[in-house]
Amino acid sequence: MATKRAGGGVTGPHQAAKFVGVSVLAGAVLAGLALPAVGTLGLAAKGTVEGFDEIPANLKRPPLSQRTTILDSQGGEIAKVYSRDRTVVDLKDISPYMRKAIVAIEDARFYKHGAIDLKGVLRALNRNAQSGEVSEGASTLTQQYVKNVFVEEAKDDRNKVAQATQQTIGRKIKELKYAIQVEEKLGKKQILENYLNITFFGQQAYGVEAAAQRYFSKPAKDLTLEESALLAGIVQSPSRYDPVNDKEEARKRRNDVLDRMAAHHDITRAKAREAKRKPIKLDVSRPQNGCITAVKGAGFFCDYVREVFLSDPAFGKTRKVRAKRWNQGGMTIRTTLDPKAQESVEQSVKRHVNKSDKVATAVAIVEPGTGRILGMGQSRPYGFGKNQTQINLSVDRDMGGGAGYQPGSTFKPVIAAAALDRGTSPYKKYRSPYRMQYPSPVTTCKGRWKGKAPVENENRTEKGPYRMKEATAKSVNTYFVELISDTGICPVTDMAKSMGIERADGKKLDQVPSISLGTQEMSPLTMAEGYATFANRGVHCTPVAIKSIKDAQGKKLRVPRTTCKRAMKTKTADTVNSLLRGVVEDGTGKKAGLSGRDSAGKTGTTDERYAAWFVGYTPNMSGAVWVGDPAHQTRMVNITIGGKPYSKVFGGEVPGPIWRDAMQNSLRGKPSPDFHHVPIKDVDKDKKKGKKKNKKRDRDRSGSGGNDREDDLEDQKPDDPWPDVTLPPDVIGGGTGGQDNGGNTSGGNGGNGGNASGGWPNGDSSGGWPSGGNGNGNGGWGDDGGSGGGWDVGGSWP
Repeated sequence: MATKRAGGGVTGPHQAAKFVGVSVLAGAVLAGLALPAVGTLGLAAKGTVEGFDEIPANLKRPPLSQRTTILDSQGGEIAKVYSRDRTVVDLKDISPYMRKAIVAIEDARFYKHGAIDLKGVLRALNRNAQSGEVSEGASTLTQQYVKNVFVEEAKDDRNKVAQATQQTIGRKIKELKYAIQVEEKLGKKQILENYLNITFFGQQAYGVEAAAQRYFSKPAKDLTLEESALLAGIVQSPSRYDPVNDKEEARKRRNDVLDRMAAHHDITRAKAREAKRKPIKLDVSRPQNGCITAVKGAGFFCDYVREVFLSDPAFGKTRKVRAKRWNQGGMTIRTTLDPKAQESVEQSVKRHVNKSDKVATAVAIVEPGTGRILGMGQSRPYGFGKNQTQINLSVDRDMGGGAGYQPGSTFKPVIAAAALDRGTSPYKKYRSPYRMQYPSPVTTCKGRWKGKAPVENENRTEKGPYRMKEATAKSVNTYFVELISDTGICPVTDMAKSMGIERADGKKLDQVPSISLGTQEMSPLTMAEGYATFANRGVHCTPVAIKSIKDAQGKKLRVPRTTCKRAMKTKTADTVNSLLRGVVEDGTGKKAGLSGRDSAGKTGTTDERYAAWFVGYTPNMSGAVWVGDPAHQTRMVNITIGGKPYSKVFGGEVPGPIWRDAMQNSLRGKPSPDFHHVPIKDVDKDKKKGKKKNKKRDRDRSGSGGNDREDDLEDQKPDDPWPDVTLPPDVIGGGTGGQDNGGNTSGGNGGNGGNASGGWPNGDSSGGWPSGGNGNGNGGWGDDGGSGGGWDVGGSWP
């Protein structure tokens, strides 16, 4: 047995064999290199046995770069991403014709020699000497494989690629040593399989599987004889024998391969002649690389998946490592994208907004209870040309989006939720004038906000008093300014955070009362996520885009999961659902209503009409639609959108119908459950009806006409929640306390000494009632702050 030398080499017969190998290599080099003279071989260092030993013992074979495939939730392909388009397959999944063709043309004696073909070397030396130039090489298929490993390791580094392919003695010696090692370790079948998977076949196709798909749109196992011969012929010079650009050159080369196969008895002469007569028939699949090629407008969702992958340390220690894995890892990523929902989003966007319009739209749909992103799209396509963009208008800046857009009145339900969760009654009444100053001071998380600024409603006719239901349906600004003043800003920002509603630029929400009008920029995905919390009865689930990932070997990788956490009381969410149903039934969002389904939502239009929104949901889907100018330069006044002129754009005018069409088709065939409602009586409307009846009755009795004017300000006190209970006047809001601004109740139930934060005080007895605990809040709301299920006197709504 041979023994190790101190330098790591081997003595005995192996040393002699190695010397012979190096000597033969000199001939191989001469056969394959054009050199001016034998004396220039320069074998002094690397050409000797000692130089041979200095080469590292093991060939590093990095994992082959493969394409990653991104799928929708049903297994349909969204896109492929790769630095090199390659899919590694087993030898059994490669056509036998292909295996024979590549051996016949590249190394006919492959199964008869070792790492180096001595006969081939001598033959090449003879022919090159006769021709006076290098007309034939002597590299075996194994040596070619080793060279390709060097090229693969170099990736896109031009200097390393040049070193891996340069015609030098040193590289040839290195190539030979590793070829010997590969022959010993792998065996012929594995070498052939590796070679067919690593070799470049032109047209950006690496490996035979990608080549078969590129030229013939079929898997490698289905390649015919003539197709196999064509691909085998390309390998020597992919640009010269490219059948897409030069069919005649490719045909000649294919026929040479067929003749070689016949000469080596892989096929009969007759079969070769028959195949040579056939014309080249291609079915080319053009390279489809990256999210820009995604189907059904899913390029931005694809890009979002990429950002999720690149930002998660579970997929690699650094972003650079993760990016390499994304482009080269050969993964199969199944996403949450619902193909039906995505197509619905795409069609609705195209129907309502043109890509060349001055403004754009973006849509995001998520599933309540799971956080799965079901659809994502926008009117400006993914790309680099005119009317295209690479900015995902649906997501936050750190996920490939922009700085976001002011959500306007779509933020008001967050204020309502914060107030309701702290015990405020949905019957809370405010004066709500057309114009007013922001109340000051207002409590914040760190103290108080003080300042002066005017705020007004959309129309002069919008003046109160209003209760929460009507104020929400009509989107009354001054009502919510008064509500946040009583509730405080901190509970509102805390509620927003617990619902997943945060600024698109990653900054914290500013502690200012103007937040009540949605003045801080957010993304459609964030708003859809937040409203899904209402649909899920108060439980917020973080959004997810990936269902599963398998690596190139089929091993499942850990993927980010949704995290669900209660953001508000169940009854709070149910009450908000009842409030927002009114928006689509008889409010600003009537045009967004879904037929045959229980739905809720809120419109939003920002100051100066730079943005308009509709955010709505059913129990099983939540969607947000934004329309506006991403650059915040174009006001939506006297503007044409989707070929239709608008004097003014409202949230219910353009975003609402986009949402309706996208959701209606997305939900087709799915269950249509109802919300868990908390009944909220429309007290003021009922009063008006009663007054009309009374006046009509009086007219009928007197026989006179009378005045049919509706005076909804006649009774400015809240209705008595319990008619059978005698209440002290200061609790109802009369007497000497609880009046403000000319007698209109600004503090709801509670006198001057009561807790005026809305509804009954949470155990605060200063308003006249003794301290009480939390009551049983099951059931609907009473006429004025009382819960239909027994809201305890003096207790807060639980």
